[in-house]
Parts: sequence; structure tokens; C-alpha cells
Amino acid sequence: MRLEELVEQFAENVVAQNEAIFRGDAKTGNKHARKYGAAVDKLFAHGDAGRDALTVLLKHERMDVRVMAAAHLLRYRTAEARAVLEEAAKGQGLVPFGAQQALKRWEEGTWALDPG
Repeated sequence: MRLEELVEQFAENVVAQNEAIFRGDAKTGNKHARKYGAAVDKLFAHGDAGRDALTVLLKHERMDVRVMAAAHLLRYRTAEARAVLEEAAKGQGLVPFGAQQALKRWEEGTWALDPG
């Protein structure tokens, strides 16, 4: 599968997970979380080329996609990822809360989404 297709899979499943959560459908949300997790694992298996491919999502139209990509790219693209997370963290709701938590884990030194 091409890197672009994996990036698309990641974005589509982040959106689908959040839509399921907002409907109160945790089972479906978890299914989509596993799918975007598998996509990001495949991207990272390509090393920096996969990480570079994921960076396009830092400018995605949807905040939930930007935040999830940024959370996974903190180690690799720290300044860019932090900027996305800090902007999102100013809001209210589930996605801003996720951004706040990603930043908190990063600052604590417990973040481990891409150990490198």
C-alpha cells in the first residue's frame, strides 16, 4: 500500500472514530481506533518517509485529524506538532481535551506514540 493511502486511511478512521464517539458508539469507535493505529504503525514502519507522509495531516481541515497526527508526530516534528496541539488545546470539548492530554504527557516525559 502506498504511503498516501495509509495517510488517507489514518485520517478517515480518526474521523470515523470521533463520529462514533459522538453517537455514543464506543464499539465502533474502538474499531476505527484500531484501524488508524494499524495505518500509523505501517507508516512508521517506513521510517522517516512514513512520518513525512503523515505530516500533511498537520494542515488537515478537521481539527480531530490535525490533533491525532500531531500527537503521533511530537518526537519527529516537535515544533510543528506542538503548535497544532497548543492551538487546539485552547478550545472546549473532546478534541481539545485530547490535545491538552498529549501536551501534558509530552511535558511529563511519558509520551510514547513514536519511540523512534
